[in-house]
Amino acid sequence: MKKIVFLMFISCVLNAKIIDFNTALKLTLKNNKELKAKKTKIEQAKLNLAKAKGYNFGELKFNENISRTNNALHVFGMKLTSREAKMKDFGFTIMPPAGTNVGDEAPDALNNPSARTNYETKFVYEVPLFTGFKLTKAHKMATLQVKANKAKYNYDKKELALEVLKAYNGAVAAKYFISATKKAKEATASFVNFAQEMFKEGYVTEIDVKQARVMDLKTNGMLLEAKSKYNLALAYLRFLTNTDDITDTKDFKMLNFNKVDLITLQEKALSIRDDLEWMKLNTATMKEKIGFEKSAKYPMIGAHLEYGFNDNKFSIDDAQDYYVIATGLEYKIFDADIINNEIEKAKVEYRKTKNYLDYMIEGIKLQVEKTYLTLQTKQAVLKEKLKARDLAEDVLIQAEEMYKNHLITMNELLMQQANAQKARAEAIMAKYEVTIASAKLQLAIGKEIK
Repeated sequence: MKKIVFLMFISCVLNAKIIDFNTALKLTLKNNKELKAKKTKIEQAKLNLAKAKGYNFGELKFNENISRTNNALHVFGMKLTSREAKMKDFGFTIMPPAGTNVGDEAPDALNNPSARTNYETKFVYEVPLFTGFKLTKAHKMATLQVKANKAKYNYDKKELALEVLKAYNGAVAAKYFISATKKAKEATASFVNFAQEMFKEGYVTEIDVKQARVMDLKTNGMLLEAKSKYNLALAYLRFLTNTDDITDTKDFKMLNFNKVDLITLQEKALSIRDDLEWMKLNTATMKEKIGFEKSAKYPMIGAHLEYGFNDNKFSIDDAQDYYVIATGLEYKIFDADIINNEIEKAKVEYRKTKNYLDYMIEGIKLQVEKTYLTLQTKQAVLKEKLKARDLAEDVLIQAEEMYKNHLITMNELLMQQANAQKARAEAIMAKYEVTIASAKLQLAIGKEIK
């Protein structure tokens, strides 16, 4: 049995995966399915661009039409098209009797032809020559949207990196909570044992033992909660990275920030933020859309080229070939103001997007300022929390000595234990909050979290 347990332990150790932040981020950017889904928008935009370019080259089509009819008009037309028409097809096979008016004769061969099967084989090429700059505008819009979707994808990657940092450092913080709570558990267990010994010697009452046990049980509950939070944080990290074998994390991921003034940070954000670039490109797209709608006011000119064969069987014999070359022009004279309405709608969409762009610029400035001030506050708070933790540890050590010398009660000792435990937890949380505040500021100015 011991051998089996040992082998299971060895297996768990070998399969365990301790991960640092950089590895977690690489795995997330590689495996995260939501990010992969967002990346497809770039491919869709590229396909739209290829489609817009394709319209410039027109369409080449092949048609094979097979028909059979005894309709006099169609039969005669088919014969004429395939250059097979003969005089007898007009009914001139027999000369009418002398004195007969030819115009009164009904040519039977022409009016009642035999059924005919016709094979029409043709190639048709149609190409726009002038579209009122519609295709040019469509090409520009599609190009802008490819760039816009790339910028949005880059922004989404940076946002996801922040989420990974929250999950990773959250797991690290939970691990520290476990360590701190274990330390507190050792202390409360020692309090119980010491109180029991003191009670046996008659130096304290039973209430001291019970108070120590209550604190020990509370600490045990805190330890269970800390372990649960750690497991949840690891589960979320496994979800983000799409990796099932992550079992532990290394230490906090700290982001170093050079001291820079607020104005410089705001200017940097406005120059490199991917979401701002995305909005600028969307605004430019809406501006091009106005010209796209205006193109309907111009005439549309196109060319039609057709080359084919007609015969009573499938044939590509040049004796039955034909060609058609045509150009066409279409110009709308009246449309009940539909075009103008579409132009006005495009202008409204542009103004709306432009307003959102201006609003985003102001919002980014505010976001940078907010995250900048938050980071400064969190860093100052961390310093104070670390001092408070160290001081609480010293007070607890002194309180233990005072209790042993019967200078304070168990209740006072447990109060100092609770203060020390709270100070440890607050210091851990303050360190976690500094890492997140640093990352948020880095994201606010458009930099990658790495």
